[in-house]
Amino acid sequence: MTGVVITNPPRADPAAAADLAALGVATVHEAIGRAGYLGPAIRPIQDGSRIGGPAVTALCWPGDNLMLHAAVEQCRAGDILVVTTTSPSSDGLFGELLATSLRARGVRGLVIDAGVRDVAELRAMGFAVWSRAVSAQGTVKATPGSVNVPVVIGGQVIHPGDAIVADDDGVVCVPRAGLGAALIAARERVAKEEKTRAALASGVLGLDLYGLRGRLAEVTYQEYQ
Repeated sequence: MTGVVITNPPRADPAAAADLAALGVATVHEAIGRAGYLGPAIRPIQDGSRIGGPAVTALCWPGDNLMLHAAVEQCRAGDILVVTTTSPSSDGLFGELLATSLRARGVRGLVIDAGVRDVAELRAMGFAVWSRAVSAQGTVKATPGSVNVPVVIGGQVIHPGDAIVADDDGVVCVPRAGLGAALIAARERVAKEEKTRAALASGVLGLDLYGLRGRLAEVTYQEYQ
């Protein structure tokens, strides 16, 4: 494998990505056509964190975190580091020391399609992580990979600079060029849901609010005997 480190790729606006994060992963995912979701296997190691920012991507060899160290140098304040491996790996590629280095550069968090360790320490320091696995298994620093190249996680292609949104529901990727449209659509969805919530709270049934009764035309209702 020949490695490459791409420097200074175009980035999604960090402030706009943070605004998108405030609306929530589920809302954003629905608003952009149920797209971009990295799947249920990428889970937060903490509760209550909600972040958004441009992606810096890293492609590593399994069991080798050399390119994580290379990626730290390419990170800016407001970024989110997104990591995967050339083949499946659950080894603990990331821990407290790398988190300390990323925090010093103002990085908002990590999304990794592999394992992390030092979970108690990561939670205590408040560094947000979404990962496929938690594993004490250590790694080497030996084989060059790549930084800021397109990567695939959960069937989703993530380009460097795309907007990443992550919270308790998981992680969604929004293409950099579509960030503005996604923000408008997500805000519209929130406004619509506020009206729906008010109707449901007043006692209106979802069957009537969503016009679902016709879909139950062939269902027979019977009194319990």
